[in-house]
Amino acid sequence: MAARIERDWARFRDIVRGKIRQNLRQFIANRQIIGRQGRTVVTIPIPQIELPHFTYRWDKVGGVGQGEGEEGDLLWTEGNGEGARTGPGFGPGWHTIEVEVTLEEMVDLLGEELELPSLKPKSAGTLEAVYYRYRSIRRVGPECLRHMRRTYREALKRQLISGTYDYQDPKVTPVRRDFRYRAPVPTSLPESKAALFFILDVSGSMGDRQKELVRTTAFWIDQWIRKQYKGVEHRYIVHDAVAREVRPEFFYRIKESGGTKISSAYALCDRIITADYGSDDWNLFAFHFTDGDNWEEDDRIALEILEQRLVPQLNLFGYGQVQSPWGTGRFIRQLRDAVKDRTNVRTTHIVSEDDILDAIKDLLGKREDGKPDEVDLR
Repeated sequence: MAARIERDWARFRDIVRGKIRQNLRQFIANRQIIGRQGRTVVTIPIPQIELPHFTYRWDKVGGVGQGEGEEGDLLWTEGNGEGARTGPGFGPGWHTIEVEVTLEEMVDLLGEELELPSLKPKSAGTLEAVYYRYRSIRRVGPECLRHMRRTYREALKRQLISGTYDYQDPKVTPVRRDFRYRAPVPTSLPESKAALFFILDVSGSMGDRQKELVRTTAFWIDQWIRKQYKGVEHRYIVHDAVAREVRPEFFYRIKESGGTKISSAYALCDRIITADYGSDDWNLFAFHFTDGDNWEEDDRIALEILEQRLVPQLNLFGYGQVQSPWGTGRFIRQLRDAVKDRTNVRTTHIVSEDDILDAIKDLLGKREDGKPDEVDLR
C-alpha cells in the first residue's frame, strides 16, 4: 500500500510537470506570478483528473442536425440544464484544481525546456563553496524542522496498511515513528561575485504595455541568474535623453516622457562598472530593454561605447527590443550589424506575451550559428 501511494504521488507530480511544460508559455507570461513579492511558491491551475469510468454512448441517440426544430431555433431553453440562457442548470461543470509548485522548480523546468546552459564564472580559478538547503527528509531532527505534510502522509499510510483507518471517521493521528523532519543537503555553488544590470528606456514612446513585457522577461532572466550565483547584486538604470540609477521599487513605475539617447545609459553603466566592479573576479551581466527609437545622431555614439568599453567587461550583454506603435525600431538593426562578431552579445524582439519565452531563449540560450560560445556559458 505504501509503495502504491508513493508511486501514485510520483505519477501525479509527473502529470503536474507535464502540464506546466505543455503550457509553459502561458505560465511564464503570467503577471500574477511575478507580482507575489517574497513568495517562493507558484500556484498552477491544471484540469481536474478524471478516473476511468463508463460513459453513455451518445452516438446511438442521434447527432447534430437530427431531430425536431427549425434553423435559427435556440438550442437550449429555460430549464434544459447546462447552457440554458435563463434559469439554473442541472449538468456538472468542468473544474480546475490548483497545485503549488516552488519557484525554483519553475526555473528548473524553464531551463530544461529551453535547454539553457549553466553560467560559467569568468575567472577559471574560482572556488566552489558548499551551501546547505533543506531539500531532504529524515526521521529525526529538531521539532522546529518537523515537516507537517510528510508526517501526516506517513501516519495516513501506516493507518491504511494496518487497517486502522476509519473511512466513516477519517482521523489521522501521527505517532513518533511517523514524524519526518526537513534535513539539509549540501549544494555546491560558484563562490563568484556577480552583478546584474537592468537598463530600461522610459522615454515617451515606451508605454505601460511595453514595460509589462519587459518586467516579465526581466523577472525570469533574474531568476535564472540567481540560480547560478549566490548573492547577485542588482543595479537598475533608466534613461530617456538622460540616464540615472534608481532603486528597484521605482524601476518599472517611472512614467515615460522625453526623448531617447541610449548612449547616456551605456555610459552610466560603464562608469558604475569602473567604479564598483573593476576587479576581474566579478561576473557581469547587462540587459537593455527599449523600443529601439533612438535619437539618430546618438546611434554611432551608443554603439561605440557598447563595443569599445561596455561589452569587453561583460560576461553577457542582452538587448531586448519591445514593439511599440510609436517607435521606429531602427536601433536593433544597427546594433546587430555592429556586434555581429561578438559572441557575448544577444538580441531579441518582443511583440507580445507569446514572445517572452522565445526572448528568454534568445538572450540566455545556446548559440545556434555554430560559433564558439565565448560568453562564459557552459
